[in-house]
Parts: sequence; structure tokens; C-alpha cells
Amino acid sequence: MLRATLKSVLSRKLRLVLSGLAVVLGVMFVSGAFVLTDTLGRSFDSLFAGVYAGTDVAVTAKPAVAGVDSGERPTNLPADLVAKVRSVPGVATATGVAQADGARVIGGNGKVVTTMGAPRLGTNWTGTSDLVQLREGRGPQAADEIAVNAALAKAAGIKVGDRVGVLTLQPKKTFTLVGIFGYSGDRDSIGGSMFVAFTEPVAQELMLGAKGTYSSIDVTAAPGQSPEKVRDAVRAEVGGGYEVKTGKELQAATVDSFRQGLSFFNNILLGFAGVALFVGVFLILNTFSIIVAQRTRELALMRAVGASRRQMIGAVLVEAAAIGLVASVVGLAAGIGVGAGLAYVFGHVGGTDLPLASIGVPAAAVIGAFGVGLVVTLVAALLPALRASRIPPVAALQEAATPDRPLTKITVAGGLMSAAGATVGGYGLSGKAGDSTMWLIMAGVLVSFIGVALLTPVLARPVVSVLGRLFSWSVPGKLGRLNSGRNPRRTAITAAALMVGLALITGVNVILSSVTATLHKQGDTLVKADLIVSGEQMAEMPPTFDPAVLDKMRGIPGVRDVAGEYYDRATLNGQGWGVDVVTDLPAMARMFPLNAKEGSIGPLGPDQLAIDEAHAKILNLHAGSTVTVQLSRGAPHTMTVAAVLAKNDVFNSIMLSPSVVGDLRVPQPSWAYVRVVPGADVAAVRAQIDRLLADSPEVNVTDRSGYIQQQTKQFDAVLMMIQVLLALAILIAVLGIVNTLALSVLERTRELGLLRAIGLRRGQVMRMVTVESVVISVFGALLGLAVGCGLGAAVVRALRSEGITSLALPWSQMGVYLVLAGVVGVVAAVLPAVRAARINVLGAIAHE
Repeated sequence: MLRATLKSVLSRKLRLVLSGLAVVLGVMFVSGAFVLTDTLGRSFDSLFAGVYAGTDVAVTAKPAVAGVDSGERPTNLPADLVAKVRSVPGVATATGVAQADGARVIGGNGKVVTTMGAPRLGTNWTGTSDLVQLREGRGPQAADEIAVNAALAKAAGIKVGDRVGVLTLQPKKTFTLVGIFGYSGDRDSIGGSMFVAFTEPVAQELMLGAKGTYSSIDVTAAPGQSPEKVRDAVRAEVGGGYEVKTGKELQAATVDSFRQGLSFFNNILLGFAGVALFVGVFLILNTFSIIVAQRTRELALMRAVGASRRQMIGAVLVEAAAIGLVASVVGLAAGIGVGAGLAYVFGHVGGTDLPLASIGVPAAAVIGAFGVGLVVTLVAALLPALRASRIPPVAALQEAATPDRPLTKITVAGGLMSAAGATVGGYGLSGKAGDSTMWLIMAGVLVSFIGVALLTPVLARPVVSVLGRLFSWSVPGKLGRLNSGRNPRRTAITAAALMVGLALITGVNVILSSVTATLHKQGDTLVKADLIVSGEQMAEMPPTFDPAVLDKMRGIPGVRDVAGEYYDRATLNGQGWGVDVVTDLPAMARMFPLNAKEGSIGPLGPDQLAIDEAHAKILNLHAGSTVTVQLSRGAPHTMTVAAVLAKNDVFNSIMLSPSVVGDLRVPQPSWAYVRVVPGADVAAVRAQIDRLLADSPEVNVTDRSGYIQQQTKQFDAVLMMIQVLLALAILIAVLGIVNTLALSVLERTRELGLLRAIGLRRGQVMRMVTVESVVISVFGALLGLAVGCGLGAAVVRALRSEGITSLALPWSQMGVYLVLAGVVGVVAAVLPAVRAARINVLGAIAHE
């Protein structure tokens, strides 16, 4: 039996390739993800080992605001601490560093230079070293001079001698570029970071907010002193208010933070690999089902000559294992290539200039490749194997294959699975599942997909019949329609593979369209601001502009109200939150639906705040309550709650008094809201505000509609990324259609010969196969669009409590998907149609 099975596999090489290709693509993603993260992880290890090679010990202050959302806020060190550290026995040198993120250079095109998430650091020039090397010019010596790293100079299009605008904690200031530096190993940057080096007093003022302060102290140990011993001595000297770490500890902490980011990216790749493999299960299941049906007589003869049911199951599973093994080997090789390619792109995109370590193949990649490849293939082949074992020996005496079974059981099972999936997913979307929310949602979607796939056969025949009538104006069209509906199980499984990918894309599209529609509706009905000043957030902190612009806007003829908004992170009674400073709360209330549930809305006095009822409930605050607020700078504030604001769908926040602006990380506003008097020329007011923002290129002024478009523009990038990644699932679905048609042509060899014999021309045969393919493809697309709309609508309904109240269907996108499905059907039919047209008529008639 084993010898016969292996010969069967090798005698049908095309079937082997088509069946295994889906597994190859899924395994490629799995192994590629592990290769990528391993390579980048080792690259970051090597990179930061070099960065911290000259630092034996570093001293920093414990952050004033720790553990808040996405990051901590640095706290400054007093200048006299440098001398104190330098006097510690075992310390050779101690250098004060004034460095922080937020130095944004205005390039030669007048726009702020952005990065792909890497920091834009401003620092004090401490001279060259083994790491930092001057390439042109010199270091800054005067207050109006700067040096930049080579990556920033290239990105900004600036050269030595240019006058360069820089945005920092203060509004735009202009400097002369006197030097360009790089790094050892001929690198232009370290991990894509952009560096601007100022003189020490300027760096302290612009990056740290106060002269005579530092962000950290770099320490080198005296000869013969270990970094650990020096660390302990420094720690004992400076006390518990500071963090003292060795260079190796800093390296490990930095690499760990990068690895966390990589693990998120890794999980995304593994998620899409899971989708690809899930779709591949449909392809493999369909392939083996057709193979078993085609070999009914052959398998029955084996039963007749003594093969047991167990041997029949084993024969099909051995064939599946052979396919899975070959696919895993090929998929692992492809994954290594993909992982290496992605690592190269990651290391060089956006000027990252990351020196890559050698490509490695971790054990997880190998185990994942073979484990996933073999398991998926065997699971997909299990049902066809059981079906093969049930073929009676008497079938060897019959010419026809076993007839199609009733759809009752599979329909009932599909209904139960769909109900179970909807229940699990619904509970996950209800917000009651806590930490298990994401897993429940994913499980619900997976089970729902399986349920819909099981229900698909009962829908296939009537829906395919209706779709096929669009092509029934000719004999080939009628035959193609009948062929696509003759085996509803096969049609359903083929269409289900396409359904999964399109359902996910459509579901995401529905959610994003609904969010956009909700924002537009809220902007039109609830927001009274005529103009909004803001920018596109490309880093942790939003773009800012000069606070003086707020006062100048109030003086523009026709302006009725102006409210500025600053942003920072803070702790309230020890809990971390994002907070806003609002310059004019009554004006804000006239432009947004703000109503007091407790207290009253009025100008916020010193150390007063207004808080929305959701945050107030969490913090157990009421009007008149006091709360301890620690901002990024300064001492804690004891603030009084002036008002608790009723929940609304537009603006829910913790709003602080303008008196605390000086303690914010960036003491500049990020937004401004303007309301004009009735009848005023909004366009004229907008033009005047534009002129006021000439030195703030990160922000612009727009109306409500433009602001919403600006905020939702990122949705397009998200959707594009998902479409590109899910294109793999669509590709596997196309392979499934090709596979089904190719095997179907082999199954109908005699039938096709008879059709040719009675006058059906080659072109008509090709049109018949193409119609069959298009009908199956469009059926799968309709199924995917319907399921995707249902999933999207369920998520939107669950988000109603979060303010997403409008359900919007992306009709234009759905129409494009439907047309593309028709094109996919035509493309998938090319090879099977050509093969069908080339069948030898006499040989086909004699075929058994």
C-alpha cells in the first residue's frame, strides 16, 4: 500500500504542486516572520553594543510621570550632579548630556523632516569619539550654530553654511549649519535616528526647558575598575532618586524595547500566515475530495483485493504527508528568503541605515515550518481520507462515481457552527471579556468562517444558477452554468477560499468607513468650530505651534471664539492619563457639546480642572474634589475639580488650567479651534491664520471637513497594508479555482470528448470552462462581501458605546472587489480552459 501510494503521488506531479503551493505560501510567512525577528534582534544587539561601548555607567533621573500609555517623561538632572559623580572613586570621566526627542528640522522644501518612527533628537555637542565622526565642517561653538548627522542632512537637503529652521520646546529658531557628522562603520545614522547638536546652553534651554540641567550623565570607569563596581559606588553617592545602570544594562533594556516592537510586527505576520493557511485548508480539502471522487473505482478495486479501511485512510494521509513535507521544505526555503528581504527593507527604509547581522535560521522557524505544514495538510486531508475508507468494493463494478450525498447534515452543522461563532464573537465584542477580548473575537471570527463555509453548499446551487443566467445567452454559457452548479460541495469549498480573504478586507473597510462617516456626522451636527488648526501626528507627541498665535488669532476681524489645546501625559492620584490644557473652557464649550453634570463651566482658575464623567468615575472624583496631578515637569499640583462634564460623542478629556503650561513636556499648543461671527468671511479669516502659521510648518488651518479628512487619512494606509497582506489569501483562492477546474477537466475527459464529437468547437469549450470559473469566483466574492459586511456591522454595533454611531458600507470598494473577482475567474480559467480545448476527441471518448 505504501509503495502504491507513493507511486500515485509521483505519477501526478501537477496535482502535487497545486496542492502543496497553498501550504508553501503559508509556511513561508511563518518561517519568514521568525527569520526576520531573529535577524533584526541580533542586528540591534550588535548596533547598541557599539553605541554603548564608550559608556561604562549612565545616570538618569527617575521619570516624574512613569508608566503612562506609550512612554515615560524624562526628568532633568541638576548640573552640580556632574561634579558629584566625577568625584566618586573609580570614575575617570563624567560628561553631562542634554538630550531629548523633539528637535524637528525644517528642510530645504519648507517642510518638517519626518522619520518612520525613529526619534528626532536634539543634544549638546560633546565632540567626536570612537562612535561619532565629523565628515564636514566642525562642531557648534556659537548659540546660533548646529551640527546634524548625515542622515538628517540628506533627508532635509541641507549643507554646511545653510541657515536651517529648527522646532523644539520653543517655536521656530534659525541656526547656521556648521558641521555634518556620521558614525563608525560609515553609517549615516543609528537606527534611523535624526540628531541635531547644539551648544550645551542652547540644548539645555531648547530640549530640556531649563539651563543648567542635563538629561543624563555618561560615566567612564578608571583603568582597572569594573563598570559594575563603579555603578554601585555612583548609586551609593547619588541616592535613590536616580537610576544608575551599566552600559550593558542600557544595551539590554534598549534592545528589549526594540524586540517588543518586533514581536508586534512578528505577530502581524503570523496572523496573516494563519489566514493563508486557513484558506489553504479549503484548497487542500477540495483537492483531496476531487481526487478521492476521481479514484473511486481505483480505490474500490484496492478494497476488493483486500485493502482494509485503515489502509485506505493511511494511503490518503501518506499522500497528504508527502505533500506537506515537500511544501514545508520549499516554504522554509522561501521563508528564509522573504525574512532576509524584509530585514534588508527594514534596515534601510526611511534612512534607517541599520547594519544587518548575518541571516540566521532559528529553531522556531524550522519547527514552525514543518509543524504547521504537516499538521495543516493532514487535517485538511482527514475528511477525504475517511470518505475514501467508506468506498464499497462493489463500486469497482460501476462506471459512475459515488453520488453526491444529501446536504442536510452539513447544513445543520454549519448553522450550529455559525451560531456558536456569533455567540463567542459577540461576547468578545461586548466588552465583558476583559483580557480575553481579542482571543474571543478571533475565535468567534474563525468559527463563524467555518460555519459559513459549511452552509455554503446549500447556497451554491440556487445562487450559482442565478449568476450563471447572465452567461446563458449561448450554449457554452449554459453548459458552464450547469457545470458550476452540478457539484455544490465542490463549488462551495472553492468559493469559500475566496470568501475568507474578501470577508476580512470588506469587514475592515466597513469599520473604517463607519468611523469616517460618524466623524463627518458629528462634525456637521455637534461641532460649531468653523476652523481648526492642527497637524498630522507622526510621533508620540502631536505637532505644535507658537502660543503667541492664539492671541493674534483673537485679534483677527470676524473671529468670535478661540480656544487652544495643549497635550501631555500626567498622573492623577498615581494613575497615568493623557491630559489637555484648554486656554478658554467657555469658548470650547460653545464650539463642542460640553455640558456640566456637576459644578459649572467657566474659566479655569489656577490649579483647577474639568473632567469628563467616565474619568471622574474611575478616579472617584466629584465637583469640589481635590486631586494630585504630576506633570512632566515641576512639583506635583493639588488641583480642584471645577466641573464634571457629561459624556458626549466628540470631546471627553481631562482638561487642566492654563496655569500649568510651564510644567508640560512641550509648552506649546497642538490644536486651536476658531469660531467666526455670523456672516463673517471664513475664507478670509483662514487666509490670515495661514499667514500667522508661516513659521509652524507642522500644522495648518482647515475647516471641519478638511480636519476630519486629515485625521482619517491614516485609515487609507491601514486598509492598503491589509489589502496587500491579504492578497496572499486571494492568491491561494485563485490557485484553488485553478486546481478545481484542472482536476474537474480531468474528471470530465470523456464528457468533453463527447461534446467535441457532437460539434462543440475549441473556442466554445474554453468559454464554457471560463464561465464556470467566473461564476464560482463571483459567487465566492458575493459570499465574502456579505460575510464581511456582517462582521463589520457587528463590530460597529459593538463600538456604539465608544461613539461610533453610523454604519457605512463602502459600496464603491465592494463594486471594485466584485469586478476584480470576475477578472480573477477569467485568469484562473486560462490554463484549465486551454487544456480542455486540447483534449483529443477520440482518446477522450475511449477514456474511462
